[in-house]
Amino acid sequence: MPRSATPYPLSLTDARRVWLAAQRLDTEAPFGEGPDATRAAVEHLGYVQIDTINVIERCHHHILYTRIPAYRRADLRHAQAVEKSVFEYWTHALSYIPTRDLRFYVAAMRRHRREGHAWFGSVSAADIRKVMRLLREGGPLSIRDIDDDVLVDKNHPWASRKPSKAALQFAFYMGRVAISERTGMLKTYDLIERHFDWDEPPKPASERDTAAYLLDRALRAQGVVSVDSICYGDNKRKAAMRSLIDARVRKRELAPVAIDGAGKQEHWARPETLAAIPTPDAEPVHILSPFDPLVIQRKRLKLLFGYDHIFEAYVPKAKRRYGYFALPVLVGDRIVAVLDLKTDRAAGKLLVQQWTWTGGAESRTLKRRIEEELGRFERFQLAA
Repeated sequence: MPRSATPYPLSLTDARRVWLAAQRLDTEAPFGEGPDATRAAVEHLGYVQIDTINVIERCHHHILYTRIPAYRRADLRHAQAVEKSVFEYWTHALSYIPTRDLRFYVAAMRRHRREGHAWFGSVSAADIRKVMRLLREGGPLSIRDIDDDVLVDKNHPWASRKPSKAALQFAFYMGRVAISERTGMLKTYDLIERHFDWDEPPKPASERDTAAYLLDRALRAQGVVSVDSICYGDNKRKAAMRSLIDARVRKRELAPVAIDGAGKQEHWARPETLAAIPTPDAEPVHILSPFDPLVIQRKRLKLLFGYDHIFEAYVPKAKRRYGYFALPVLVGDRIVAVLDLKTDRAAGKLLVQQWTWTGGAESRTLKRRIEEELGRFERFQLAA
């Protein structure tokens, strides 16, 4: 099918439904429960972002809870540290990624070994040798297990005064060590070959195979895709991705799509996706993390939902619209409200700092349903 083929017209309602079905947000407990559900969710989504902010539960736990109502934090630890079906590495941000996909990240690891990393230019070879020796001789360790004789001045509020921390982080990006366990935000590192019990590491995927992986991942988790949505945070691959899309269109494996209001931005979907657009028979309520895959690509979110999310944690208080840590509320296929929440663990309460309705959605019935979900969300927040 040539690039000039007439695109399939898709309404915003249908585009939202396709995306929600792909994100598994249109049904209850799509992955079941327990550690297997956690592995299945990460494998389906392709990645789950990690973030340090803990005004409420960390976003990686929150994202999984949204799709696994019976989710327990221990399930993610089991997947990472015991089953080893997920690992941590950089996508557009630090994320949990299915271990089955690790070969698509080996090339980036090797590139950092050759070329270094912009964040760790000051790390010395001696510090790298030190942490690698400690790991070989003493087994897995965290930064708390290392005493540095000489501390350095911080060059960033999130940095550490221990040179060993930067050395461990650089070794992680080079693929020489893996994060074998995480307790809160405290990371335990191990030699990557020992963590995965490798006889030899996986060979890196080719650039062509990696582009196909990224396209297939987006089609699975987004349903309808654009070059921007596939290559989010990875602009260097856009030209190659467009060529791959064109090849699949010619083979009729993908069809061009014209979404209402998208203007000149091109989209594509698998023909079978367009032939079976879901018609939900329920309207589940989800309180979404601002780092949820549905929210993090804000231009796409605004196009399909008409909602412009603003992350205001770093915005001066007087200029905030929705609040410090605002969470969109999804009901069915609409974002109807934004809640600024805070968990007061000492008092055993989830505090609603601000409640903002969007798009004239306010109603008693809707408010009651959201309050019911807030009660369940509070129980998750306060669970050990």
